Amino acid sequence: MTMMAIYAERALTPIEEIRDAAILVDGARIAAVGRRGEIAVPRGAVEFRARAGSTLIPGFVDVHIHGAGGHDVMEGTDEAFDAVTATVARFGTTSIVATTVTASPEETCRSVAAIARAAKRGAEASGSGSVGARAEILGVHFEGPFISAARRGVHPAEWIAAPSVALLDRFLDAAGDAARILTLAPELPGALELVREARRRGLVAAMGHTDANYAEAEAAIAAGVRHAAHVFNAMRPFSHRETGVLGAVLTSREVTAELIADGVHVDDAAIRLLLAAKGIERTVLVSDGTAATGMPDGRYRLGSFEVNVTGGVCRNAEGKLAGSTLTLDRAVRHMAGLGVGLSDAVRMATLNPARVLGIEARKGILAAGADADLVLLDELFQVAGVMTRGAGWPATSSRD
Repeated sequence: MTMMAIYAERALTPIEEIRDAAILVDGARIAAVGRRGEIAVPRGAVEFRARAGSTLIPGFVDVHIHGAGGHDVMEGTDEAFDAVTATVARFGTTSIVATTVTASPEETCRSVAAIARAAKRGAEASGSGSVGARAEILGVHFEGPFISAARRGVHPAEWIAAPSVALLDRFLDAAGDAARILTLAPELPGALELVREARRRGLVAAMGHTDANYAEAEAAIAAGVRHAAHVFNAMRPFSHRETGVLGAVLTSREVTAELIADGVHVDDAAIRLLLAAKGIERTVLVSDGTAATGMPDGRYRLGSFEVNVTGGVCRNAEGKLAGSTLTLDRAVRHMAGLGVGLSDAVRMATLNPARVLGIEARKGILAAGADADLVLLDELFQVAGVMTRGAGWPATSSRD
């Protein structure tokens, strides 16, 4: 396969800024990254120069997303997965962890088995450049059913379940080796046993949809919880006398914190508080995106129920927020608008989520040997080109 050299005014790896950057792509992988004069480009390589003012970054990694392009991942069909992965790729997301919504055990098992099959197909795909960019499905994020009824958000109450190793085993058997994250409410009886079992089976244990107090959350961290789902949302509110789960999340150096930075789910002052407490390196931008992502206002499916989207905001029939229409490029721009440097904002949507999953050598970084998941941003930080494992772009660049 012909190698490709891509040049841009700068690249954010994101831990390093490289001026007059060059990235050499060999099939589905990055072969070299550095300054243009330092990269030996093989004879016969196809060369492209990005437009002036452009920045190359790694593709975004979304560890909490339910759907996009008019489809929900729990539909479990090839059509749904194709729509979701193609839609988010347009906005720079090149890897996703398909996220469930609380449903019946049978529905959950059917859905995660389908996600696992889609993830396997994606892992076997190579960057031929013959098809458009599509995000890779990395596996399953179980959001529920082991959550708090008091903090369930829009999750159907009838399918909330008490923590059960036996039920978790059913889910994991259906998911096979595609299981990645389990979000639960740690205050529920039996939850800590589930945390330990999830860790034993190789999952990231996360707190979310929880009414835990501070002591309960601390006990969960001691048991192995290392992540917190959409912090501030669907959690017991912070109080100066009983700080609750937020007190534990904000003060723990072991827990990474998801953030939905769409200007709707979390106030900007709370975002600044989160960054001050967690730092850039332990903050993870997520979309919590639904089928409405990339679509006009209307009615869409979220798991087994419908949501209504008005003005780009998703709500259920009761008026509760129900996921979002956020894309991670918008989240990065929102953070940059708050004064966060572009490298740091990009890191929160690339390297940080990859580290949560333990795949930072392959995803979320521009480095030799990593997947050729590349995003080109213009001078306004808008997505101008996307490559997923060598496929897709650089059709938007002018030839050198």
